[in-house]
Amino acid sequence: MKITETRFSDLYVLEPKVFGDSRGFFYESYNAKYLQEAGLNYKFVQDNHSKSSFGVLRGLHYQLGQHAQTKLVRVIQGAVIDVVVDLRKGSPTYLQHFSIELSAENNKQLLVPKGFAHGFVVLSDTAEFLYKCDQFYNKESEGGIHYADSTLNIDWGLKREEYIVSDKDQNNPSLDKAIFDYPFENFTESSLYAT
Repeated sequence: MKITETRFSDLYVLEPKVFGDSRGFFYESYNAKYLQEAGLNYKFVQDNHSKSSFGVLRGLHYQLGQHAQTKLVRVIQGAVIDVVVDLRKGSPTYLQHFSIELSAENNKQLLVPKGFAHGFVVLSDTAEFLYKCDQFYNKESEGGIHYADSTLNIDWGLKREEYIVSDKDQNNPSLDKAIFDYPFENFTESSLYAT
């Protein structure tokens, strides 16, 4: 598996080695050993699977406090633009965002550390999105930022009128009113997962 650093601390793009022939293909979508060899010692405890149609935009979401989650996200059918926002105060990339296309064709995965808001929009007719989490979901710890926040100015890759957004996400606060508590020095991979 190829593990590529981004300019955001602790945010990585993972690309599995795919073995394909006329019969189809095979690849290891997750192997803890490869992550551990790269110094990424996560213990994932929950897998989530969603299916969405074209234009569905989910986000931006995060979990607060002790329920903050590291996620390993990928697409097994279709394609999405996946977006994360660094909410770790003190980080060199604080309040900056990173986006990447994840698809069943490119097999890319994004390892999103604690302290990031996350969202995606579907580019294909439908998309199936899978993600591993290292903490269990906790409803009382939900946080969110409006997907069209003017400060973040995220390009989701579609026209605004094509978005399909839940009432809940429509009501997420703007960045200046959002509540989050991620000090950078306490949420780095090395400090949380030292072995």
